[in-house]
Amino acid sequence: MTGVAELRIEGLGAAGDGIAHLDGQTVFIPGTLPGEDVRVRLAPSHPELIDIVHASPDRVIPLCDLFGECGGCALQHLSLPALLDWKTQRVTQALTAAGFTDLPLARMFQTTPKTRRRMDFAVQRVPGGVIIGLHRRNGDPVDMTECHVLHPEIFGLLTPLREVLGSLGALTGRGSLMVNLLDSGPDLTLQTPAPLTSADRIKLAAFAREHNLSRISWQDPKDLGIETVAQSGPVREDFDGVIVSPPPSAFLQATADAEKTIVAAVVDGLPSLNKKDVTVELFAGCGTLTFPMSEKGRVMAYEGNLAAAHCLKAASGGRRVDGFHRDLGRQPLLPHDLKSTRAVVLDPPYAGAGAQTAPLAKSAVPDIVYVSCNPAALEKDGRALWNAGFSVIGLTIVDQFLWSTEVEAVVVLSRDVKRIKRENSRRSRSDLSRSDS
Repeated sequence: MTGVAELRIEGLGAAGDGIAHLDGQTVFIPGTLPGEDVRVRLAPSHPELIDIVHASPDRVIPLCDLFGECGGCALQHLSLPALLDWKTQRVTQALTAAGFTDLPLARMFQTTPKTRRRMDFAVQRVPGGVIIGLHRRNGDPVDMTECHVLHPEIFGLLTPLREVLGSLGALTGRGSLMVNLLDSGPDLTLQTPAPLTSADRIKLAAFAREHNLSRISWQDPKDLGIETVAQSGPVREDFDGVIVSPPPSAFLQATADAEKTIVAAVVDGLPSLNKKDVTVELFAGCGTLTFPMSEKGRVMAYEGNLAAAHCLKAASGGRRVDGFHRDLGRQPLLPHDLKSTRAVVLDPPYAGAGAQTAPLAKSAVPDIVYVSCNPAALEKDGRALWNAGFSVIGLTIVDQFLWSTEVEAVVVLSRDVKRIKRENSRRSRSDLSRSDS
């Protein structure tokens, strides 16, 4: 296809590009929104947007001058309310495709700008300095000179970080930098092509002292081993009143307010529990959900990352928590392992629960709370749970990755007939109340 064409944008694809059809073929056009009429230049690789003939009412002026260049944000030209609606549709469409019907009304939460407390940066030495930023789409890193997503405390470190990283002999080309903003301060994990020299370590230790960093670690790109280079004091994060000491590069929810929303949705999604009831948590991490859930009953928490499992276990003393290190991809819990389990909570990685899904579906567990970060994986895992007789009785959508295509969801599932009836009755009363008002 070559030449110029005027197209109607019919929807958004998973990558945030506008979807149109031409001569029976689907084409994806970055920077466009549903309902817009656009003129594009057709090319063998992909259409190039020329101009927008009729703009969507949901179109806004992007906040960031790097938008379109930096790959961190795909949808800054879409208003935040419309973005949240679209992400909600992605999740509900995934659940519908999995087989679930009569979905409950979703609760929706959207974080505020400049609250992102976790970021994986690309680092690259260039003539005259160092770039710290995110990759452009299918391209090289873009220096992050502006950001409306990142927490100011992290963004404020970027300028002095460019200076100190530029002085390191170990940074011979391209590396990476992962930053977690913990309660104890910024926690940095640096990966460089070459090992740190003694002079590099001295510089990083001085940088940590000067900027009150919680810790700086270095990760060997060959064997991925991590060692601490500098640490100012105890490394800590508060999970519902329980102080944990996360390992370097530990997983945290992207924003603190989103974490609170997810935790509340998970705890509210648990069934009524007594002292003897056990909740099994899969992919538990360092205990973000574990310790709040332990206020309602005993939790058996399984985590495949050894450092995270040790962190959770170390903080479990005196609490109704049993922590276990177990690779659930290679050694999933089987139905007989779950025979005395009242509920299962799982927060799997982006690819989904994998080998754990089938045994979970075959078990006798009556209630599941699934925390999803990928609608496609949710659809796949959800289909197995729908086939096993589960219904969705609760749904919370969390947009904590502003202007990206990523979306979190807390899905409450049950095959407890009495609980489903109670929830349906409650929903009917709520719907009637809304119609009367």
